[in-house]
Amino acid sequence: MSDSRDPPPSDYQEPTSTAHAAGGVYGETWVYESIVGAIPGIDISDRLAVLIQFVLFEVGVLVTAAVYDLPGAILPGTAAVLVAAAGSAFMLDIGARARGPGVPARYRQLLFASSIEVVLGVVSYVLLMTYLFVWDPRDGATLVAGLLGEQPPVIPSALALLVLWDVCYRIGTGWWAAVVALWRSLTQSLQPATASRMAGVDKRTLGFGTAQAVLLPFVWGHPLLVFAVAGHVVAVIVVTTVSLSVLRN
Repeated sequence: MSDSRDPPPSDYQEPTSTAHAAGGVYGETWVYESIVGAIPGIDISDRLAVLIQFVLFEVGVLVTAAVYDLPGAILPGTAAVLVAAAGSAFMLDIGARARGPGVPARYRQLLFASSIEVVLGVVSYVLLMTYLFVWDPRDGATLVAGLLGEQPPVIPSALALLVLWDVCYRIGTGWWAAVVALWRSLTQSLQPATASRMAGVDKRTLGFGTAQAVLLPFVWGHPLLVFAVAGHVVAVIVVTTVSLSVLRN
């Protein structure tokens, strides 16, 4: 029996199931970008998204500090909010460059589709929570009590935990971006234009890691946290510097 259906027009293209996220397609974006891109009716510039993030969190810090009389939480809270917002800006910039022409597909897959940055963020967050609520109380005065009081109020505590997760996610992202950058520089053959683009990615990853050193003054009396933050910053700097050196040579 012959098929009576009309043939498709000459300019017909098969529909695809690829969903688009902010700055790219799902599978080639950070989880952060995918979440923002999945919100219905939201189509804003990267700068505006980062600004909104900073303003919302910073207003939350200032309002809860005023309402619950927690002046000691303002500076560390603002520092954490700045690190998270700067992390968003760096991630969006790095993501756009990593999706540029000539970039090896395997590099993009490792950077984005593996979602390893989330795993590293979760590990960082779990270790931080273990320190704050299990290890630190053994020594008497705790970091949490110093910021939120001996009996921390619920809303400021919830906001603090949310901001800390955001910071831990950025730390995981920075470390993964550095590791994948070194792998890319050592194993992939790049055209000069692509190598230049990747050098831009590495410089931003370096800046991303260095920015997190802002947190050090606020954990200075806690050697384990100082070691963790400083160790992470130094590791990102070393790995990305090696990656840049390989690219240049």
